[in-house]
Amino acid sequence: MQDDEFRPKLGRIGSRGSKAGKRFASQVRAAINRAGGRPPRGGRFNGSRAGRGGAAAALLKSRDRYAAFRQRRVVVKARVVKLAGKGQDGARAHLRYIQRDGVTREGAPGELYGADSDSVDGTAFLDRAEGDRHQFRFIVAPEDSTEYDDLKPLARRLMAQMEEDLGTKLDWVAVDHFNTGHPHIHIIIRGKDDRGENLVIAREYISSGMRERAAELVSLDLGPRTDREIEQRLRQEMEQERFTSIDRQLISMRGDDGLVAPVGRDAFRQTLHQGRLRKLERMGLAEEISSGRWRLDDELEATLRRIGQHGDIIKTMHREIAGKGLFRSAADCVIHERSRQFAQPVVGRVVARGLADEINDRHYLIVDGVDGKSHYIDVGKGEATGPTPEGCIVRVTPRSTEPRQVDRTVVEIAAVHGGRYNVDIHLKHDPSAREPFAETHVRRLEAIRRETGTVRREADGTWTIAPNHLDHVADYERKRAAAAPVVVDELSSMPLEQQVGFDGATWIDREMASDTPEALRNSGFGREVREAQARRRQWLIAQGLAFEEQDRTVYRANMISILRQRELNRVAGQLSEELGLSYAEARAGDRVEGTLRRSVELASGKYAIIEKSREFVLVPWRPVLERHIGKEVSGMVQREGISWNIGRQRSGPSVS
Repeated sequence: MQDDEFRPKLGRIGSRGSKAGKRFASQVRAAINRAGGRPPRGGRFNGSRAGRGGAAAALLKSRDRYAAFRQRRVVVKARVVKLAGKGQDGARAHLRYIQRDGVTREGAPGELYGADSDSVDGTAFLDRAEGDRHQFRFIVAPEDSTEYDDLKPLARRLMAQMEEDLGTKLDWVAVDHFNTGHPHIHIIIRGKDDRGENLVIAREYISSGMRERAAELVSLDLGPRTDREIEQRLRQEMEQERFTSIDRQLISMRGDDGLVAPVGRDAFRQTLHQGRLRKLERMGLAEEISSGRWRLDDELEATLRRIGQHGDIIKTMHREIAGKGLFRSAADCVIHERSRQFAQPVVGRVVARGLADEINDRHYLIVDGVDGKSHYIDVGKGEATGPTPEGCIVRVTPRSTEPRQVDRTVVEIAAVHGGRYNVDIHLKHDPSAREPFAETHVRRLEAIRRETGTVRREADGTWTIAPNHLDHVADYERKRAAAAPVVVDELSSMPLEQQVGFDGATWIDREMASDTPEALRNSGFGREVREAQARRRQWLIAQGLAFEEQDRTVYRANMISILRQRELNRVAGQLSEELGLSYAEARAGDRVEGTLRRSVELASGKYAIIEKSREFVLVPWRPVLERHIGKEVSGMVQREGISWNIGRQRSGPSVS
């Protein structure tokens, strides 16, 4: 038979044979093995090498591990982001974030570049990615990145090497950041290969293969590390309180009995291992069972990583605090992470805001508290917390994960109305309730429906409430708390020093007139607040708004409202000249209608400018108004605020 001939073996029409399932499974295993996913002898398949790059990752991992010491080290952080639903909005936000101001050496905005151009259109990249299932985000940070004047050539060579490893062209953009002590590259890769299919990269390639390739390139650029450099760095690692390469070696040396016995011909390496084990013993993370045989703590890696992270946070706090000319001891630095919430709210001055995790866009605040301590607080996703400029005074409260009273009210009403809820049912159930109040419950249900889909809205606007609705609400709140673990309320946008002689109602005034003022420690920011209050009292006495009586200061009952009105009138006069309109004061009971122009920040809070044909009014601002700027709004002024009716229909939203 010739090479180009074949003899088909025919069977029944439509039949795949009795062993079709087994043949298909064999084909899958063969495909996995070709991609580098064959498990080690005696091991179990875990999918880490399934996908593009699995074979390359396996090859890189099997190389001589001593070569890794000579390579320049590179940290690669990776994240695979789903783009379904709100993912496209997140992709746009991430692109804006990596191009933000101040990331270049000159403090200018970052500029996107690609394989062939130093200036890439981010909008065009997002348009190409429309409909993609996912995208890859990487941060590549060479340990010796300060040696590079320009990181673009390194990024392009790395991406070219990845294309070779993965066997496909990649559609990518990148931005270089020089705004930290370690310059690094942000890379975004579309989740499609050159054939338009979903790009699946082997987990092992993401976790280690890409890092190895980047380290190779940096080593080619800067040369391999010398023996002296390697030995010096390893000696430093021996006493570090973080997870090190020596710890990784010790873990890999565990025998079948779970013990480590550091013996070998290499005297230097044995000395490293013994010295590190003694350090771990002092930290309570290792125990010498018998001469030369050690048991490592089961949570060794996790514990050391946590300790190292805390050390980095303390360094960040000291750097930021010292940069503002302040001094705080280590005992006065408190760390609040996602896993360590705080019982009492933290009130104080914002010292700094920064990124705790760039790849996941998690931010932190450093707050100099009135309790005399400096607090590092994980505030979650960047978009979850509004702007918090340095010097402003805030209250930070842990986000509750418990169902709210509105949730319990919905369950209570639905329980006696066949599991159904709407505004009419609410008002019939509770005749004393007002319609705007009932509509707040509808907005709550709508928010839960969008995020979880655990409640259903019928065509007539009636909601179906499950008996376990409160359990679903608790899950919803826990997910929200993971993204935004705290609530940050801005108490004053005005720095403390400016409040002392300001002609308007300030945070200092509200604190001094409060029945439950914040407890002030006589140290740190607490002492500064005490001193500012003493000076402010003298100013108030001079203004006739307070007087001294029997060694105490008595404030006029309407002091806050007088000061608030002074500032309001002053700002209204300035706006009147700017807008060419007269100012009309909004009083309790008045109905306000007009175009929402913008907001204005006062010492007493944020106000909305509502413009009519010949006049304008200033009314308290609500965050929900942000998306209605330029639109017609109406509302009823109340004693403590305003009840808004936006896009008013029978069931339209009302904001109190």
